[in-house]
Amino acid sequence: MANDEVPKSLRVWFKIHFIIDLIFGVPLMLIPEIFLGDLGWSRIDPITARLVGAALIGIGGVSLLENNASKESYHSLLTLKLIWSLAAILALVLSILKGAPFMVWILLGVFVLFFLLWGYYMRVLLKGK
Repeated sequence: MANDEVPKSLRVWFKIHFIIDLIFGVPLMLIPEIFLGDLGWSRIDPITARLVGAALIGIGGVSLLENNASKESYHSLLTLKLIWSLAAILALVLSILKGAPFMVWILLGVFVLFFLLWGYYMRVLLKGK
């Protein structure tokens, strides 16, 4: 990998991230009560759910739109994704401590995996500088 190149695998992961964000973001925006109810939530705040859906769609959308961006853009986007996933991990752990449904454990696992993935690629990009 040349110093100014972004790994092809990272570009693929950004596309995968876009798809996952849409899978969760769109139903959270459009049908939060049904979607979250099916996942085990008994108390649902549709405004908060829609805001989370909007965040997922926004972050995922940028992942797709910036897929051919420069190494510098990827560095900025990875920083955003690391902060977002770390904040989500903290929020999910706090929710688990308050008795959140089992699905939150799965979401926690997904965010931990993405945090580790983004951290790995951040190291790869920084190593190339």
